[in-house]
Amino acid sequence: MAKRELRLFDAILAAVCVVLTIDAVAPAAAIGNSQYFWWILLLLGFFVPYGLVNAELGTTYEDQGGLCDWVKRAFGIRTGSRAAFYYWINFPIWITSTLVMFTQVFTATTGIAVPPLAGLAVQLGIVWLVVLLSNYHISESKWLVNIGALLKAGLILVLGGLGVYAAVTRGVANPADSFADFLPSAAGLPFISIIIFNFIGFEVVTTYAGDMQDPKKELPRAIIWGGLLITTFYLFATFGIGAAIPTDELSKASGFIDSLRILAGASGGPLILICGFLFLFTLITNMLTWSLGVNYVTQHAAQYGTLPRFLASKSKKEGMPLGANITNGTVISVLLAAAAILEATGGGTDVFWMFFALNVDLLLACYLFLFPSFWQLRRVDPDRERPYRVKGGKARIFLVAAVPFALLCMTLFFTFFEEAPDGTDMVNMPLVIGVACAVAVGEIVAAHSVKKHRAALAAQKSAGKTES
Repeated sequence: MAKRELRLFDAILAAVCVVLTIDAVAPAAAIGNSQYFWWILLLLGFFVPYGLVNAELGTTYEDQGGLCDWVKRAFGIRTGSRAAFYYWINFPIWITSTLVMFTQVFTATTGIAVPPLAGLAVQLGIVWLVVLLSNYHISESKWLVNIGALLKAGLILVLGGLGVYAAVTRGVANPADSFADFLPSAAGLPFISIIIFNFIGFEVVTTYAGDMQDPKKELPRAIIWGGLLITTFYLFATFGIGAAIPTDELSKASGFIDSLRILAGASGGPLILICGFLFLFTLITNMLTWSLGVNYVTQHAAQYGTLPRFLASKSKKEGMPLGANITNGTVISVLLAAAAILEATGGGTDVFWMFFALNVDLLLACYLFLFPSFWQLRRVDPDRERPYRVKGGKARIFLVAAVPFALLCMTLFFTFFEEAPDGTDMVNMPLVIGVACAVAVGEIVAAHSVKKHRAALAAQKSAGKTES
């Protein structure tokens, strides 16, 4: 068994490092001034119940499969398999988008254009470094995770602080002339899912329970304190970007560094270099923390039949998920090669946003199962001890499950639209096709899981009759 060396402080920093995805700050700022309306609405309507649900389920069912196990407990192997597949497949897609951003941020920081082949070589090197580090328990690399979390916080404080200074001394790039400017607009609707994306990830922290000293007490506290810190950081960072760059000129990949460059001015060259390289380092630590959590969930799901069996193998020495880890590295390598080809031949295609938007949709689709599972488990398993329990009667528990579920459906719907060059809304067909293909593959995986499950039950029944 792994030594329990993850303290509450470490767990909070792990939550910050996992959930505070600095690569998603600029896409959130692309909403414009109406982002503050959406932040407040989704903080109260989505994040608070989401945090409560995760605290209850994470301390009641100490499953290494986390969300995917909760769904399987509530609705059976077919639905559990769907949730596990969406949860797994979004990860290599997200890593691909993050590494596309990596080279773009490097160029924005240094001014050095990276040739496609050189960029691909660097990206592949980072992928397999993360694969290597993911072969060890998080308690052995917590120092790296903690440094990543602190650097993210530092970068956001620098950006937000410069944004406040700019707002006071020379105004902001996206001024609000009236209260109406803060109300929702059609242009920002495709990006509101990014706010929910920026909130989620706390169930990954529940997979670290085996490394915590007292998970039943520390998990809820880590979620609460981590959530408060994360919300504050996001709002501060998006304000800084909004102070620097007009929304219609914002790059969703390099917007963070571009904003720092504008806010720091001509004398800020050394600051930009330092912040740029620290930004790149935080991208690597974020990939590592998500890799550790996702690998556990994937291996566990494969072990119990909701994902293909080859994902279930473990390393002999450390007992870490080996099949999931190597498979992720391989899939990401293939996707990076495809991204390099698209960047070289795509004729201006925003490759970062193409992969990032697909990742967001598939990850959020997985959470569509979370809140109904919470409601169902309360109904079918009412007598289980719940060290942390969401308070309230049936009506309140229903609202805790229904309100974030409805908001999630709404934000997913709007992701399938984008602004056309003439200013009108149009369907984002590449995203629709990508999601449709992923759903189709997910249904094949789910059907295969059900078939294997039925075959296993039949074999057990046959063995029982033979013994009789």
